[in-house]
Amino acid sequence: MKKTISTLALISLFTATSAFASGYRIPEQSVDSTAKAGANVASAIRADAAYYNPANMSWLSNGWQAQVDLSWIHLTAVSYEDYRSPFFSGESEEENFLVPTGFVVSPYYGDFRFGLAITAPDGLAKNWRDPYPRAVSQKISLEVIDINPTASYKFNDMVSVAVGPRLLYNKAEFQADARYIGRPAAIDIEGDTVEWGWNAALSVKPNEKLNLSATYRSNVDLEFEGDVDIFYGRPLPTIDGELTVPAPAVLTLAVAFDVTEDLNVELLWDRTFWSEYEALDFDFTPTLGIPAFEAPRPKNWDDSSAYRIGVSYKLNDVWTLLGGFAYDESPAPDETLSFELPDSDAYLFSAGTQYKVNEQMELGLGVLYDLKEEREVTVNPLGTVYGEFTDSAAWLVTVGMNYKF
Repeated sequence: MKKTISTLALISLFTATSAFASGYRIPEQSVDSTAKAGANVASAIRADAAYYNPANMSWLSNGWQAQVDLSWIHLTAVSYEDYRSPFFSGESEEENFLVPTGFVVSPYYGDFRFGLAITAPDGLAKNWRDPYPRAVSQKISLEVIDINPTASYKFNDMVSVAVGPRLLYNKAEFQADARYIGRPAAIDIEGDTVEWGWNAALSVKPNEKLNLSATYRSNVDLEFEGDVDIFYGRPLPTIDGELTVPAPAVLTLAVAFDVTEDLNVELLWDRTFWSEYEALDFDFTPTLGIPAFEAPRPKNWDDSSAYRIGVSYKLNDVWTLLGGFAYDESPAPDETLSFELPDSDAYLFSAGTQYKVNEQMELGLGVLYDLKEEREVTVNPLGTVYGEFTDSAAWLVTVGMNYKF
């Protein structure tokens, strides 16, 4: 991993937002999840159950199922107005990404079924070009690929459990340049790491119309290591560096129920344990003796909750209509908010459809709009941020195919 360190840039590193959940989570990984604003756990009925609720694999029709999805993510430009001086104000760039995902569910083997999900559950991107914001964070990105095999076991027609390991491949990049504000320092970081975690799920069906579900994904510490190239008035010799940031644990509780024969509603609450992220702390070998580089940067994020509702309505034998709404809390306190994460509470609105081509194939489309609240920070006039972030929003469009064979 290549690093070039600056005085201002170390305020925070891996904390920009994907704009689809608290922090840098991306809950929407399939058509159904996008179209139902992430409320796709108790009501997961396609191959994406291998990710959202592998215990639900026990309730799917017997046989192989496979699903492929492709999401287009658009992040709007975020505006920052500094209350101290227009020189500190700025606007981020718009961002566009394509994210593929895939899911497979096996037939029954006795009371067992097996699944595989390949997803991108965490991610972020933010680019600033104005002098002051780019001194803190010119460019930041995080890509996470989660390879998650699972196994479910059906105790009876009412109770199913599932568990599986998670292999996370993580790639990060960070750039900042303080020279445009008269500081002789810059940063350019790029690296990757592979880590392990686990997940578990429980699905209970007291009757055919009701499903009670719980899922849990473990915390995974992403331990980045690599070379550190420092520019501090002049290029300094390359040294080794380490940095650890969390991919936090997530607990989800959900209930899905059939209001009528054709209408299903899911209510979901998830809790993301962002309090694992207490500080940003680089370890250098050998040490630099420069406090601006090596002093821990407090983050003190809070655990955050999201509240989601998803609706599925079977219009006829061919078309199913989907919709959703969610409210998502931000974990970042005012005291540590910065340009890497101009985050705020969010309202999510979504809709979509599934089209049944034949008994084997379904084609789907989901659209989601994420609207972030304006965020004003006036904690410390001498702090990194003293002003207001506005215009933060995102669009997510997902297309996919589910196939039974």
